[in-house]
Amino acid sequence: MEELSGRREFVGTITKAVGASLLMPALGGIQNVQASQQSYTVGQIMDMILKTIPNAPFPKTVDTLKSGNASQKVTGIVSTMFATVDVIEKTIASGANFIIAHEPTFYNHLDETDWLKSDDVFRYKQDLLTKHNIALWRFHDYIHSHRPDGVQAGVLAALGWTNYASADNAHVLTLPATPLSQLVTHAKSKLGIKMVRVVGDPAQSCQRILLMPGASGGRSQISAIEKEKPDVIFCGEASEWETPEYVRDARQQGKKLSLVILGHIMSEAAGMEWTVSWLKPQLPGLNIAYIPSGNAFTYL
Repeated sequence: MEELSGRREFVGTITKAVGASLLMPALGGIQNVQASQQSYTVGQIMDMILKTIPNAPFPKTVDTLKSGNASQKVTGIVSTMFATVDVIEKTIASGANFIIAHEPTFYNHLDETDWLKSDDVFRYKQDLLTKHNIALWRFHDYIHSHRPDGVQAGVLAALGWTNYASADNAHVLTLPATPLSQLVTHAKSKLGIKMVRVVGDPAQSCQRILLMPGASGGRSQISAIEKEKPDVIFCGEASEWETPEYVRDARQQGKKLSLVILGHIMSEAAGMEWTVSWLKPQLPGLNIAYIPSGNAFTYL
């Protein structure tokens, strides 16, 4: 995991150095090396990935191609959380033509587009992908089904908490006793989060942590709290009438339990950086890089 952490720091350094630039060094020079590198199609890469996933391909999954086709040759891969217009434009400028995104592209979980046919925002994004022949594949169900879960592995590595995770359940961590406020500061710094929401006492000493990135849902979160008895749960997001209210009631009953809501995007982004370091050894000679989609929100 030290090697993974080092790769993550390297990718992060590249990303920060580029800033608003449309071209990343990790993808630069594709045209110069393409003749000497092995050629892959989108379908071949997808098949290679699926061979590493238990029980794949799944009969029902959201992990389908949203644009492009399986037969097209790949000039480079971009991994990201969301295929935003900004990410697509940076991919085009870099010379890559295959985006692997964790979350939906067209504003709903199934990427259904019939209801958006006359929408200008949707059409602009779809036309951009089509015009530049960008293949876009969602990598959600499969990365979570990888062993280890790629998102969980990436987040643990980014936080520097890999060695604290239970061998039986990577969502359960045992850390040296630490005030909640220090854990929050650490998570914000390591995951690039500007602001979190907390239910609990910043001075509370926490040792047993339940780490659930993304949006697993209130029932899943509450069931895990009941089973694992953590001091604090760090999650990506939660409906306000579900886990936050459960934690508030638990605290009013005298239980030592806190909740930290990191935000969905930034709680899982490290998993898509992990994807880059995981794919590179399997696709030698192909340029693969992470482009952050970032957080859509500002805080006033």
